[in-house]
Amino acid sequence: MEQISVQELLAQYASGRRNFSEIDISQASLFEANLRGIDFTQSNLQKIYLPYGNLCQANLHQAQLQEAELSDTRLQEANLSQANLQGANLFRANLRYANLRGANLASVNLQGADLSHADLSFANLSYADLRNVNLSHANLEQAQLKGSNLFRAQNVNFSNAYLDQTTIYPDGYGAET
Repeated sequence: MEQISVQELLAQYASGRRNFSEIDISQASLFEANLRGIDFTQSNLQKIYLPYGNLCQANLHQAQLQEAELSDTRLQEANLSQANLQGANLFRANLRYANLRGANLASVNLQGADLSHADLSFANLSYADLRNVNLSHANLEQAQLKGSNLFRAQNVNFSNAYLDQTTIYPDGYGAET
C-alpha cells in the first residue's frame, strides 16, 4: 500500500487526479477538505481527521476508516459498501443516498446524522449511537442493530433488521422481554 502525504494528496487532487485507491493516509489531518468524487477504494484512512469535509460521491468501498473523525462531513451518494468505520465519529454527517451495504458501523457515533435513502442493508450497527438520526426511506434489511441507541430516530423501518433486548427504540424504550 502506497503512503502519501496530505500535501501530495491535495496537490494531485487539485490537478485533476481522483483515483487514490489502495493508499495509506491514516491519521492525516484534512480539516474541511473538499475531496468530492475521490476514489479511496481499499485505502487506509484509519484515524483520519476530516470534519466539515466534502466526500460527496466518493468511492470508499472496503476502505479502513476505524476511529475516523468525520463529524459534519458531507458524504451524500458516497459508496461506503463493506467499509470498516468501527468507532468512527459521524456526528451530524450527511449520508443521504449513501451506500453502506455490508459496512462495519459498530460503536459509531451517528448522532444527528442524515441517513435518508441510505442503503444500510447487511451493515453492522451494533452499539451505534443513532440518536436523532433521520432514517427516512433507509434500507435496514438484515442490518444488525444489537445494542444500538435509536432514541428519537426518525422514520425508522425495522422490518427485516436484527434487534434485541439491548436495542433502544426511538421512543426511548427497549424491546419487551
